[in-house]
Amino acid sequence: MLNKKHFKNFEKIVGKENIFDDKAHMIAYSYDATRERYEPDAVLFPKDEADLSEILKYCNENQIIITPRGAGSGFTGGALPKNGGIILALEKHMNKILEIDEKNMLAIVQPGVINMDLQNHVEALGLFYPPDPASEQYSTLGGNVSENAGGMRAAKYGITKDYVMALRAVLANGDIIQAGKKTIKDVAGYNIAGILIASEGTLAVITEITLKLLPKPKYASSYLAVFPSVEHAMNAVFKSLASGANPVAMEFIDALSVAAIKKKLGVELPEDAGALLIGDVDGNIREEVAFQIDTLQKSFEENGCSVFSVADKKDEREKIWYARRNVSQCVTIYGSKKLNEDISVPRSKLPEALKEIYKIGEKYGFNVPCFGHAGDGNIHVNVMVDGSDPKQLEEGHKAIEEVFKLVVAMGGTLSGEHGIGLSKAPFMDIAFNDAELALFKSIKKAFDPKNILNPGKMGL
Repeated sequence: MLNKKHFKNFEKIVGKENIFDDKAHMIAYSYDATRERYEPDAVLFPKDEADLSEILKYCNENQIIITPRGAGSGFTGGALPKNGGIILALEKHMNKILEIDEKNMLAIVQPGVINMDLQNHVEALGLFYPPDPASEQYSTLGGNVSENAGGMRAAKYGITKDYVMALRAVLANGDIIQAGKKTIKDVAGYNIAGILIASEGTLAVITEITLKLLPKPKYASSYLAVFPSVEHAMNAVFKSLASGANPVAMEFIDALSVAAIKKKLGVELPEDAGALLIGDVDGNIREEVAFQIDTLQKSFEENGCSVFSVADKKDEREKIWYARRNVSQCVTIYGSKKLNEDISVPRSKLPEALKEIYKIGEKYGFNVPCFGHAGDGNIHVNVMVDGSDPKQLEEGHKAIEEVFKLVVAMGGTLSGEHGIGLSKAPFMDIAFNDAELALFKSIKKAFDPKNILNPGKMGL
């Protein structure tokens, strides 16, 4: 627990108006998208990097636990203050777009900037920031970097790590570092920026992010394809990509999810839809977009596609995407609690992986609707249980463990974009051997020897 001396020192750093320990703030900063709750002892709103440096220096000297937090939209508990201590809330003051360098095509932002705000800002200038997590309208770029967020455009454009050129950060002892440069090439020294990406606030607190931008493509089309089964759709994914297609996005929705969308939203979808593939293509000339659409259609039809729809106008494209954007809340018809995991496998393994995942669901008697980013092999597996039944919850977690073991055996990973946080920490030994886990812990100790930064996350 924090005492009066600690509060007085924090007031000197951030001002009385930027430190809170009232019940309303404790509750507001106690949860994220996991719905788990852990109350902090205080919430601090640092005004700038200098504040952060002083806060961390003081907390390190007094061994006060710190949890950095952006929007609190994570799915694995990365921003939950499980051990109490201080929440460092970065969204109030450290939320500015500092610079758009059009000549060098990069943006310099503070960690509290909302992803969509940056996208809108740069697109007005004819530029493009591709990473688009589902939480883009409210998640912060600092959180995106800390979790290495992905999104629907990852199939063509990659994920957050592919756009981070440099970071400024404060270490646990208050030291300020610059990792990376504005230059396209930089091989001087260790790749510290790469280590900080996806570190979930366990190594340092990010204060500034330099991001690569691209020219905004001039043309885009959306498509929707209907398949008789998930197996047909998954075969179409990797075969179409191998045949030369390069879609921006290639999202899939399985039969359970299609049924849920129809029931919950009343969306008209084909009765015989065993699976859907939905996506975008883009380019700077219309012929390029047309080529991509033709390549996808031919490959899809060779793999059982019965309906292939294309939309070019914005309102028509939004209609195609409506089902995909709302599928997550629709699948709650199958259970009051969703054990949502975001495993990833090599694309060629998608048909086999989904077949085995459904078998695991049948074994435990659970509906397991699946959807996600088929274009990059990232599947959102949703084990649906009765949240009020402890036995079902226990069985649900057993099913998840089996899913993890399955995908790792296929050369996959525990998480494609949500991170490890608290919820996946117990399963790290499935994906990593003793030597690898020991290396992670030694890196954590080198950055944060007193273990004040987000302890317990990622099993560290």
